[in-house]
Amino acid sequence: MPRNAEEGPPVSTRPELPPEVDWKSEMRRAIRSSEELFAELELDPADLPAAIHAAGDFPVVVPRPYLNRIERGNPRDPLLLQVLPTAEELLPSPGFVADPLEESRFSPAPGMLQKYAGRALLVLTGTCAVHCRYCFRRSFPYDERPRNWADWEPALQRIQDDPSLREALLSGGDPLSLVDETLERFFARLDSIEHLQRIRLHTRLPIVVPQRVTERLLALLRSLRAKPVVVVHANHPRELDDETLAALSRLRETGAIVLNQSVLLRGVNDDADVLVELSERLLQAGALPYYLHQMDRVAGAAHFEVAIERGKELHRELLARLPGYAVPRYVRETPGEASKLPID
Repeated sequence: MPRNAEEGPPVSTRPELPPEVDWKSEMRRAIRSSEELFAELELDPADLPAAIHAAGDFPVVVPRPYLNRIERGNPRDPLLLQVLPTAEELLPSPGFVADPLEESRFSPAPGMLQKYAGRALLVLTGTCAVHCRYCFRRSFPYDERPRNWADWEPALQRIQDDPSLREALLSGGDPLSLVDETLERFFARLDSIEHLQRIRLHTRLPIVVPQRVTERLLALLRSLRAKPVVVVHANHPRELDDETLAALSRLRETGAIVLNQSVLLRGVNDDADVLVELSERLLQAGALPYYLHQMDRVAGAAHFEVAIERGKELHRELLARLPGYAVPRYVRETPGEASKLPID
């Protein structure tokens, strides 16, 4: 039955983001030095020299929407630990290397990685909204990726010429750090390749700068022929404030599959209560817990590693406390294997 015009428009029950703040302004306003981070969070200045040294090769980047969720004066805050350079990064650690996944072996064209059957990954940018200290690509040679549209043609042509490919993955860096015009161009080209059934976007921006989930981005996802899949990255339930949950809900309403992957990190989320709460909060927004990664052994991040036996214990506890669809798969990546390997 048609609505009576006098009744007015239907009332939406969708969680709303506050009036849009320009996400690019938030990127420009991000904290970009150890000195600024220590001052903003009232940290012990005695630890500052080590932080400055540790940030020499991998600089500090912390956007303010994320910064505002960190407890001031608490050096063990689980969100702070993910972005704080420390002296531990400088210690030599056997087995921890610059390229733990040996990605240089799997690049058939500039900017392209192809590790698994049926999928191809494009490293669109080296820019991120936040520098996570455990990042497995913290030493990635981003300067070797394509610099302009013409340089991307070999990788895009390989995808077009390979009918065995069903999914294109957009990664980085963070692809959502690209301006909309550039992002739309990549999506349009990939969406025109008929054998691609899915376009997957790996991003941390909706978690750390939820303002990035704009109406223009949502319209782009709705417009696709290929099924959009958005994989976000949250490690701790306090990363999921109301604005972030609203952003994830909006992504889900486009028809995109929305998944979350976490990295198991010592001092951050190596606790069953934390992981249970993380899954519960993700489900509030319609985002499914996807992977719980055993951390890749990248140089500078050894202090975050959790023993696999402890990871197994935590995963068993999640299985006992959550419905099956809310339990992320506990996995690790081994170079040369046909997929990520479950840890049982």
